[in-house]
Amino acid sequence: MSSILDKIRKELKANVDLKYKEGFKNFFKKNEKINLIGTRSPIVKKISSKYYKKIAYKNKLEIFNLCEKLLEKKTCEETSIAFNWAHRQNKNLTKKDFFIFEKWLKKYVNNWAFCDDFCTHAFGELIFKYPQCLPRVKTWAKSKNRWLRRASAVILIYSVRQEKYLKNILKTADILLQDSDDLVQKGYGWSLKVASNTFPKEVLEFIMKRKNKMPRTALRYAIEKYPKEMKSKAMK
Repeated sequence: MSSILDKIRKELKANVDLKYKEGFKNFFKKNEKINLIGTRSPIVKKISSKYYKKIAYKNKLEIFNLCEKLLEKKTCEETSIAFNWAHRQNKNLTKKDFFIFEKWLKKYVNNWAFCDDFCTHAFGELIFKYPQCLPRVKTWAKSKNRWLRRASAVILIYSVRQEKYLKNILKTADILLQDSDDLVQKGYGWSLKVASNTFPKEVLEFIMKRKNKMPRTALRYAIEKYPKEMKSKAMK
């Protein structure tokens, strides 16, 4: 199977767009580790789909092993393919897979893009299916690892889009409320914004009670979907 991974990398390199590669860096901070080949996302998705068809017959653990080999390359494109392949196994996920995914999160996620891609798709769906894992996810909110803290909020977005786990989003936001890291603030602010689509009253009540303690960065994200008048009240 290493030949397939070699072919993937070769095809990614054959589709490098230098202008895109240079501009992509502007979405990240200097201290975030970005290793970009330079292939645009639509092409990466096509390559991912093309080569998944060649391995689809394999069992889940064999596919996860290939995913990890891609993750070990530490490029944005190969990481995206790994997370896509993991998500394609959504019907085969079990509660035990939580520990594989958590290991990947701790070992390979080192920027907001990896965190959000993994947590709003493959890992987010696993949490939706197995709420028994929620207490473990909650512990991430107090981690020293900024990406685990961001993940503790972002991973719940998949579920709240299915109208589940609002209480968990609010509890996590409370733990992260005054986190000093702006990328963590944006993460839990984003989770509140998504939750406000389905639970506008409950989320607004939560925000209004904490607006004087909530960092402006998180607050702006959280109230983005509300009417102008409500935004003005929240920002006072």
